[in-house]
Amino acid sequence: MEPNFQPEVELDPIDAEAEEAAMLYANGQDAAVRLRLENATRLYRSGAGERLWLMLFDLFRVGGQKGPFEALGIEYARAFEKSPPGWQEAVRAAPVLIKAGTVLFKGDLTGDNEAAFATVRQALATNQHLRLDLAKVRRLDDAGCERLLSLLQQAHKSRHEVELLNRDHVAGLLDSRVVPGQQSDRACWLLKLEFCQLYGQQEVFEELAIQYAVNFEISPPSWEAQRVAAPGPDPLVLAAADDLMAEAYVIKGEVKSSRFGDLLAYSAANDPVLIDCSRVTRMDFLSAGALLNVLTTIKGTGRQIVFRHPNHLVAELFRVVGLRAVAEVVLARN
Repeated sequence: MEPNFQPEVELDPIDAEAEEAAMLYANGQDAAVRLRLENATRLYRSGAGERLWLMLFDLFRVGGQKGPFEALGIEYARAFEKSPPGWQEAVRAAPVLIKAGTVLFKGDLTGDNEAAFATVRQALATNQHLRLDLAKVRRLDDAGCERLLSLLQQAHKSRHEVELLNRDHVAGLLDSRVVPGQQSDRACWLLKLEFCQLYGQQEVFEELAIQYAVNFEISPPSWEAQRVAAPGPDPLVLAAADDLMAEAYVIKGEVKSSRFGDLLAYSAANDPVLIDCSRVTRMDFLSAGALLNVLTTIKGTGRQIVFRHPNHLVAELFRVVGLRAVAEVVLARN
């Protein structure tokens, strides 16, 4: 029998440098990391070698070493002929999470979607200001519109504020139901009027109110100027996958010997599973392995997993342990 020789797979030299630096950093050997990465920036001054420079920038950032950071920025600009990461950007305060006040309406806006309405009711009970994202709604019916309208009216009576994200998408669905001459889908008409009221569309509201009165032979709601919602951030920006922090599982600080015991419970109620790493300074190898084990289980349920904004040192550790096979990693913008 011939021996079963397995050919050695040669590791890309840049991958090898990044892997070694990531492991040293995970073990707390910052001086060795700096030495290795500074040597790497002398060797790799173009193309894929840029990721080694970005790891060094993050090492200086996490350590509060502004002088070396700025000196590296000068060399980076010469080598890559583009602006380096900025120090103010690097040390900016972590973004304010809106997870407690944001809910994704899961499924269609139909009267039988009890799970989605129950989630909204629960969120309203604990949040004075709630952002309700309607991006996933693909279909609606009169009973669903009646239930949403009732929730919005109850929120107003209890002095809660509901901000509707992606409402224009749902307004388009309502237009196909709001048909003059057809005495059906009255709740769809009322929800469309509510949308106009909340977002200051007075002329559209008054024209639609007249059509409503004629169509259903009943007095329409009256315009209430004080109920117009204050202008907020562009909902399209808020709903962008890279920016929405809704329902994020947050990891922060120096992560050592963590088992992430509550992540399974979090993932059971959320899809996609958003894991915010913008405030993680370091993670050890044991924790990264434990995280991979948990996420492999979650991936088996068919959920999408997204890591948001780990620093480059942590992101390389994720690559080493194989986390990128089960999750998307979105790095912070320079």
